Amino acid sequence: MNKSICVFCGSSTGLNDIYKNAAEQFAKEIAKNDLTLIYGGGNRGLMGIISDTVINSGGKVTGVIPEFLSEKKLGNTNVTELKIVCDMHTRKATMYKISDYFVALPGGIGTIEEITEILTWRQLFLHQKPCALLNINGFFDDFINFLRKTVSEGFMNQSHLDNLIVEPDYKQIITRLKNYTCGGHVPKF
Repeated sequence: MNKSICVFCGSSTGLNDIYKNAAEQFAKEIAKNDLTLIYGGGNRGLMGIISDTVINSGGKVTGVIPEFLSEKKLGNTNVTELKIVCDMHTRKATMYKISDYFVALPGGIGTIEEITEILTWRQLFLHQKPCALLNINGFFDDFINFLRKTVSEGFMNQSHLDNLIVEPDYKQIITRLKNYTCGGHVPKF
């Protein structure tokens, strides 16, 4: 059965072309590995680039967009399937439900919020799906340092941080996701 990869990323391209170029190359790897792209349904920024590139590379793409953004014509209608849902919460729940892997590319606060929620669900053992950061150009270095601080200050267990894949190479990240084995930490509530 075909696996799916959920990608959280910016609705802008950022100021450095390295992000755009890496998103294009990563999208080609997604299609090459016969993974279905699941993403937020947008037609702009890295979201638009990654979805268009997967489609143009012969891959499948499912976009999930809330109705209020679809009404503003921000949805990518060139994708294999565009699911229009009622709100942002339903969007994330739908993306989670139909995805096997999760990867964050560079983006803003929305991207951080999306991957952080999935990591929280992982920490609470609501799922055991692999989560990763594609750390292009060291983009997530400060976020990773923040997570390390949460461990050193006793707010998060090291095993939860160990379950997060951090990879700067767009080719290697898919291999690492496919080879991921879940850590066996028992939650402490």
